Amino acid sequence: MYFELLFLAYFIDYFFGEFEKVKYLKHPIILIGNFISWFEKNFYKDSIFRGFFLTTSTIFVVGFSAFILSLIENIYFQALIASFTISSKMLYDSVKQVLDSSNPKESISMLVSRDTKDMNNSDINKASIETYAENLSDGVIAPMFYLLLFGIVGAFIYKAINTLDSMVGYKNEKYEKFGKFSAKLDDIVNFIPSRLTAILIALTFKSTKALKSFYSFGKLHDSPNAGHPISAMALYLKIKLGGPTSYFGKIKDKPYFGEGEKNISKIDVLKALKFKSKLDLLLAFCALAYFISTF
Repeated sequence: MYFELLFLAYFIDYFFGEFEKVKYLKHPIILIGNFISWFEKNFYKDSIFRGFFLTTSTIFVVGFSAFILSLIENIYFQALIASFTISSKMLYDSVKQVLDSSNPKESISMLVSRDTKDMNNSDINKASIETYAENLSDGVIAPMFYLLLFGIVGAFIYKAINTLDSMVGYKNEKYEKFGKFSAKLDDIVNFIPSRLTAILIALTFKSTKALKSFYSFGKLHDSPNAGHPISAMALYLKIKLGGPTSYFGKIKDKPYFGEGEKNISKIDVLKALKFKSKLDLLLAFCALAYFISTF
């Protein structure tokens, strides 16, 4: 277990985020994306086997690179590298920016794939909460889970799989076969973290309803994982997320997640965003207890 590495990495992200102000520093996830784009440009074929080769080669390159970095036995260096796999600050800031924006439709369009042109304020707030809850798993809890178990190699392999899914894991004519293996693998590695995220949301906000019922709503989602944290957040907030949503000019009749109000306010978004401060305090307490126990 890499407790010390996890705590240090999380709080580096807390203070510095993505190091976006360091112009000469290229984020490792961008490098992973560049490799995937290079492979697709040169080796794309409408084939499950070619997609399998993309996935395995990406995992090998990323895993081997992370392994080389792990040989540098300096906990602060490894924590710095590991912090790039955690996106707690960036996720919070991105959603908060939608609330503070003078053009919220434009801001939310940067975070979601759904149509935003005809959104009203409630739609924008709903999309903000949904993307925050779903990405709590992909961007925060899942990389921390794999970092704790397997160190930076595990965290970066997870991010490689997640990045593959976000780039080629679509059910359309181009990626149905090519991205199938990546999408299935992403479902597997997110199985535990997505449910863990839902449980953490319920426990953090002391919501018995969310703890007892998130699964019954979450299993209605097309994804085997994404619906669980979304449902837990909706049940805590006593609102309905999901429902009919426009994608590329067509209405998708999604199920509702949660029970309560359909009209979503900014206050609901702010309540959802409080998860970060509660998680910060929880990890600070755990870190303090851990370091005291080592003396």
